[in-house]
Amino acid sequence: MNDLDTLREIVPLLIPIFVIQVVLIVVALRDLMGRERLRGPRWLWVLIIIFANMLGPILYFVLAREDD
Repeated sequence: MNDLDTLREIVPLLIPIFVIQVVLIVVALRDLMGRERLRGPRWLWVLIIIFANMLGPILYFVLAREDD
């Protein structure tokens, strides 16, 4: 088995993970822009959501949002 065969096996497994990650980022950013009150500065949450991969949006939904 060579590297190309390994890549062909891995890519179909990674596509759903990538799609979930992009959807989480988009939903988190849309929610962030619509919120009046947050725990922490908005710019920091944007950076966390974008650069912390899957964990960033999850942290936003769990920690940053305050009930309006």
